[in-house]
Amino acid sequence: MKNIPRIYDLEAYDYEFDESLIAKYPLKERDLSRLLVYHRDKKNLEHRLFREIKDYLKPGDVLVLNDSKVMKARLIGRLRGREVEVFFTRRIDDTTFEGIGKPLRRFRKGDVIEVGEYGLEVVDALPGKRIYRVHGARDLFEVFEKHGKVPLPPYIDREPTSEDEELYQTVYARKEGSVAAPTAGLHFTPELLKDLQEGGVKVVYVTLHVGPGTFKPVKVRDIREHRLDAEYYEVPDETADELFRARREGGRIVAVGTTAVRTLEHWNFDTNPRRGWTDLFIHPPYKFKVVDALITNFHLPKSTLYMLVAAFIGDIDETRRIYREAVKERYRFYSYGDAMFIL
Repeated sequence: MKNIPRIYDLEAYDYEFDESLIAKYPLKERDLSRLLVYHRDKKNLEHRLFREIKDYLKPGDVLVLNDSKVMKARLIGRLRGREVEVFFTRRIDDTTFEGIGKPLRRFRKGDVIEVGEYGLEVVDALPGKRIYRVHGARDLFEVFEKHGKVPLPPYIDREPTSEDEELYQTVYARKEGSVAAPTAGLHFTPELLKDLQEGGVKVVYVTLHVGPGTFKPVKVRDIREHRLDAEYYEVPDETADELFRARREGGRIVAVGTTAVRTLEHWNFDTNPRRGWTDLFIHPPYKFKVVDALITNFHLPKSTLYMLVAAFIGDIDETRRIYREAVKERYRFYSYGDAMFIL
């Protein structure tokens, strides 16, 4: 095996984890989740509640939220008399989408899957995926809204409930297209956002539609060989204006979640277009060009999200130390878990 520098070695991004810390259910009060605050300059930690994040934000700071809305991306239908499942992965146009299915090998070009009163025609059969066209609906979102199920992450090993339909969605979600929530934003309430704005914090939005690739494991030892699936993003003009203002006037740009980070770093003050597709994979020793502070949840070992956090902290061993502390203090992990604020 070739000699891989430790910073690029997948094994460097492992950590010891207690599976009992995986949060299987959301908190009823979003902003009562716990908050681990990490100060990069002093390398010290504080343990707070999420609603106390306003103690760390100041007038002129720009809080950047991902307003993508989670679709009910799982459909149960019938094909040749048997129950099958279709899972949305990417919109192509109003009535056509890319997806996977179970059992995918049975989905042949020309097949029509019955989903309630609608039909999903398989218009193309590609390796590992299918292209579907909706019949009988004004658009594909009508079918998913009426018959779809919330696509909980695979490590939440249970069927979704009606409670998940509300709580696995940020309070500011508005642009439908994600198959997983931008989970760092789940901790915000309308009241907390209002308090921050009244305190002089600018709240702005980007969009990045999270695809199933967010859960794709890294299978190569040298992480530089891993490729992320491209995801659609938008940076509205009013958001760009506030970000340019913050850079001129010294306000911090605070990204809520790894999706907001990837959107901002790809855009990079108009180095790239304000809308399009990004497959930016951020890992050490990446140098951040836009984001000054990060709010994020706790992520899976060896995941691309954990690697992004390690890049932002700037030290693999320090990242592992912080996670050891979170495990020791019994923080709740993953999508429905607690949060960390890296300053």
